Amino acid sequence: MDAAIPGASTPRSHSLSVPDATSASLPLAARCSAPIRLAGERLTVDRKTGEIVERFASADTPDGVVLVACGNRRSSRCPSCSTTYRRDAYALVRAGLAGDEVRGLSTKLADHPRVFATLTAQSFGAVHRRVVRGASTLPCRTRTTEATCAHGRPASCRIRHGQDEPALGQPLCPDCYDYAGAVLWNAHAGALWRRTTIAMTRLLAARAGVPRSEIGERVRLSFVKVAEFQTRGLVHLHVILRLDGPDPKLTAPPTWATPDLLAEIVAASAAQTSLRTSRPDGTPFLVRWGVQLDIRPIGAGAEGEGTDVRVAGYLAKYATKAAENAGGADRRLRSAYEIGRLAVTDHARAMMATCWALGGDPRYEHLRLRAWAHMLGFRGHFLTKARRYSVTFGALRTSRVRFRMKLAFIARALAGETVFDPDSTLVIGRFAFAGVGIGFASQIAAAGPPGGLAP
Repeated sequence: MDAAIPGASTPRSHSLSVPDATSASLPLAARCSAPIRLAGERLTVDRKTGEIVERFASADTPDGVVLVACGNRRSSRCPSCSTTYRRDAYALVRAGLAGDEVRGLSTKLADHPRVFATLTAQSFGAVHRRVVRGASTLPCRTRTTEATCAHGRPASCRIRHGQDEPALGQPLCPDCYDYAGAVLWNAHAGALWRRTTIAMTRLLAARAGVPRSEIGERVRLSFVKVAEFQTRGLVHLHVILRLDGPDPKLTAPPTWATPDLLAEIVAASAAQTSLRTSRPDGTPFLVRWGVQLDIRPIGAGAEGEGTDVRVAGYLAKYATKAAENAGGADRRLRSAYEIGRLAVTDHARAMMATCWALGGDPRYEHLRLRAWAHMLGFRGHFLTKARRYSVTFGALRTSRVRFRMKLAFIARALAGETVFDPDSTLVIGRFAFAGVGIGFASQIAAAGPPGGLAP
């Protein structure tokens, strides 16, 4: 099996091979929290004669395996791999804002109309919050009278919460909070965004005075979005939107397509888009965006809050975070029993329990709420983009692998080893999954000279 595609049953030929030995793979996997262990062999074959000119087998290494980094994007699971993912995310987002001529994106993209929008979820009950105006922190929730809710709990909070207080995002009254609505909103957030993009295209066509089927011949809408969990356990979306011309080479849009027009279309689409579903009791439930909507133009350069460098860094930062930032879990749950044993907030536990309960209802079977209970019902990708927006993660990873291969070839040449020409040789690898984690021999190799291992 190919080392890059665990689970394949037949040999594959490719130009990107696995490292020569465990020690060679350590720079890629030693910093990984849970590297993948692969067992198998790799053959280098002469294309003309069919002769095997080099053979590498994992059985010849100290641990009998080759280590490959896990590639997990979550910083809570693997800080090293999430750092690589964050850098890739930054390169992807920035390329769509400022261009990347190395990968075929013109730097004139910086002149296209662009806005940065944040779309939030609707409210499902009062939660503790931090209110800041200027340099002052205001009371959480104030009322003219100290009213109580139907369950006898205070409906106000006069505490001036700090930035990292555990109470932030927790409901004032858990019994009043609409947990079913919150879970269903998270589960439908992806579909709501899809309908919003359709509404944007329709409004854009209306402004251009052409049918929706012809708007692609005048102007194109591209976007990249990142989902972030708020402390109340609901996702909100950070979105970069850009207008381009109809040409596949991403030419400039018509002069009437301005940043102000794009901002108006985004605001109108968010206000009018909704999705209908039903609650567990059968009553209708309207999924829509919250009243808080922030839309800002994006400037060029590296200085200032609204520049492409700052915005790209902001989105890349949240690409490595998930429900654990809202007090949730960072891995799938296998049973309802686990929910009660997790070290999470009471609010997150209640949302997970609601996911599990609704997941057993046949009406919500298509939402797979039990499979996504650890994500509080959200089942979308955290970073998605329009096809035309920028480069892909696959292109960035391929470039990195090829760069590392060049370094490996240089290292072999400096060590006096044979460097095979890719045009005259063929690499055939067959590797199988053999576990997770770094072995003792690999730890010694990673530690380097005596004294590198921790006592």
